[in-house]
Amino acid sequence: YLILTVLKYFTYTKYRVKETRAIAGPRLDNDKLYRYSYSTEVRLNRPTGSTRGNTGFRISSDVDISLVWRNPQIQDEQLLRLQISNVQVESAGKRSRKNNIFHGSSAESILGKVRLEALQRPFMVLSLYAHKAEPATIKNLKRGVASMLMMQLKSGKMSEADASGKCLVEYKATKDQVIRTKHLDTCKTQEMGFTTHSPVLGISGKSTSETVITLENGIIKSADVEETHILSINARHKNEIKVSSNRQSLTLKKIEVGPTEVAGKDVASVVKSLDDKHMSVGVMVEKVKTKCKGCPNLMDTWKAVRSQLEPESLSKAEGPRSFLALLHSLRKASKSEILTVLPQLVDAVTSAQTPSSHSAILEFLDFSKKEGLVLQERFLYACGFASHPTETMLQSLLDLAQGKIGSTEIKESIVIIMGALLRKLCLKGACALPVKMLLAGPDSTQMESEVLMYLLALKNALLPEGVPVLAKYAESEVGAFSTIAITALQRYDPQLITPEVKKTLNRIYHQNKHIYEKNVRAAAADVIMSSSPSYMEVKNLLLSIGHLPHEMNKYMLSKVQDILRFEMPACKLVRQVMKDMASHNYDRFSKTGSSSAFSGFMARTADVTCTYNLDILYSGSGVLRRSNMNIYGQSNNAFLHGLQVTIEAQGLESLIAATPDEGEEELESFAGMSALLFDVQLRPVTFFKGYSDLMSKMFSISGDPISVVKGLILLTDHSQVIPLQSGLRTSAEFQGGLAIDISGGMEFSLWYRESKTSVNNRGALVVIGNVTVDTGFVSAGVEVGFETEATLDFITTVQFSEYPFLVCMQMDKTTFPFRETVSKQEKLPSGQTFSLKRSRDQLVPGSEFPLHQENSNMCKKVFEQAW
Repeated sequence: YLILTVLKYFTYTKYRVKETRAIAGPRLDNDKLYRYSYSTEVRLNRPTGSTRGNTGFRISSDVDISLVWRNPQIQDEQLLRLQISNVQVESAGKRSRKNNIFHGSSAESILGKVRLEALQRPFMVLSLYAHKAEPATIKNLKRGVASMLMMQLKSGKMSEADASGKCLVEYKATKDQVIRTKHLDTCKTQEMGFTTHSPVLGISGKSTSETVITLENGIIKSADVEETHILSINARHKNEIKVSSNRQSLTLKKIEVGPTEVAGKDVASVVKSLDDKHMSVGVMVEKVKTKCKGCPNLMDTWKAVRSQLEPESLSKAEGPRSFLALLHSLRKASKSEILTVLPQLVDAVTSAQTPSSHSAILEFLDFSKKEGLVLQERFLYACGFASHPTETMLQSLLDLAQGKIGSTEIKESIVIIMGALLRKLCLKGACALPVKMLLAGPDSTQMESEVLMYLLALKNALLPEGVPVLAKYAESEVGAFSTIAITALQRYDPQLITPEVKKTLNRIYHQNKHIYEKNVRAAAADVIMSSSPSYMEVKNLLLSIGHLPHEMNKYMLSKVQDILRFEMPACKLVRQVMKDMASHNYDRFSKTGSSSAFSGFMARTADVTCTYNLDILYSGSGVLRRSNMNIYGQSNNAFLHGLQVTIEAQGLESLIAATPDEGEEELESFAGMSALLFDVQLRPVTFFKGYSDLMSKMFSISGDPISVVKGLILLTDHSQVIPLQSGLRTSAEFQGGLAIDISGGMEFSLWYRESKTSVNNRGALVVIGNVTVDTGFVSAGVEVGFETEATLDFITTVQFSEYPFLVCMQMDKTTFPFRETVSKQEKLPSGQTFSLKRSRDQLVPGSEFPLHQENSNMCKKVFEQAW
């Protein structure tokens, strides 16, 4: 009878029961041979797909098991001999003969003679003993069979190791049945993958594994495994792939007379006496190196996709699709190969994030020279958006910052991006290197540009230790310092905004110590309202309305109304305060002006909620002071600041003979734009600075927009190997590429008495997920994906030929295409291939996002006059 050892504890190379256990496990009989039928199949499909759409394969065989040796001191410790025979490989799906690539093929023609001989060579199990020289795939399949022999007769939880890793396992045992449930989320494997740091852009998985062992008179009659893994894109769960290792089955066929037990003192001596080539190779699946025959190398791939990566093609889906194809080639390429395709592929080379790609790009770029600034900045932005940065990448930027740099703008970008990398590493528990440098940075220099640089780096890093530093600079009399410091504080978790920080923000807003610019006070109010404000803080903010500069009165009133309408976290407290007539009355809530704050939904699906807000603050003379557009994404309680584009202007009142507002009388003429993209603050750009620069640009209303960021971003990046209990390895790769072009401009015409600011966002997104099982002798895979191209424009037109001036804001989304694809493939070494691809296209109608009714009325007047 087949009686297998109770395995209560596993190590990576040996598993044996504890000697102190209460219940002994069943034992294998001497002089018996137990013949089993064994099968394992792997099927890949979309979870909602029919079984006819499965792709994959099934391996079946006979397995003979006999007792070789029993430990004289510990009777439950047994060495078993296993031998696989009568191997067959066939399709796991229901296919016609025409589409069945396995039809007419033998196991030898598929596996090859060497692999088949190795698979049918006997092996032993206490630990797993096999020939070390055997192909890794063959040893893994043997590990899968050995994993079927694991059982515990007592209910409970324990840590065990089998082919799929070291995992927490739960047993439920009855007289004739044992159910073994493996908690796959606890498994520790020998191959580590990586994933995108932001859950909104990432991948989620759900896995189950259950083995049902049936006993009959103490004999294991059958063991059946149901194991499934579902991987999905968080932003769109419809694009998910199901991996099903179903069923892995071991069924007793018959019992025959078998070999006699071997005498020996210990396992090692017994194994050596039987076959001196047998070695303990461990029970966990090992890495399999597969060679891709006929796959294009890096240069071939580059030549094939080069035309799709021209600047004019970046807003098309072909751009990011080609970018992802290059990424796969780059991750397999050597440093010398990568150097041959630079400088054209700076974005892709940096995004590859391999030691070879990082070394190649650093060797190619010379930061000590002013030439090549565009490529240097593209490299830095790609570092900032890195999906899984390493300490080596951060250290290289630190070395650059401490070395000779030819451009002050590049130095600023280096330090700012260091903050972004530091935050991602801190989230992984690797918070080190330039922490002290960034915290001490603002106080280490007297140069205004360098102080701004360090504050922006802290805005990216979001270090808890940075809160006091930012609070200090929030009270600075330099408006630029205050604005950056306060907007940085707004990005922190509200729990880190301490009572002391709140006191600072309230002092700024209410001007208890200094007179501040309107945009600084407005930013302080935003942080107060979003950081769990107290009743008195909200009441004082409401009481201030009516005592502020004209346009700021309107801005604060609009902000309060937006909190109520959009039901933001502070809305309940605001309603409570508004019950007091001193805070809520007609005089206070009837203030007029053109400034506004408005929030709305861009998209609401079962997977993700996307919101936007637009805050516009004008000076009392009607000139734009600050325009702030934000786009946020939220999925599964995870939050992503997708986009922030801020345009600021100051010191323009003299052009129209207007009086500046309080605290802004001595401001230098200036206009610029700052962008934050996917939680990464970028280096701001300047439209003009100073009166002479302004005068050279103000007489035309047809100026070209200034690019803030343009390039390719690796948005989603997930790679993992899922070792199945059957010994097969599933490779999962999900990548999302974004081609983006953000530009903005500010146009001013005295002739037409009109100003116009614009923020133009163009982009194309391609996300591809691929799950493959490749044994070296047969492969099967499923690929899902979606792609789209979109344009989002935000335009503000101000006509100040009369008072009150006319302001029209427009936020337009053009009609855009959306495509979903799914493809399936099976391939044999002979070159026989089965493939199937389907796609679905649709057009998503464009729209103009709604703003408040006052804006709609104003736009009608503006366009009536223009007509």
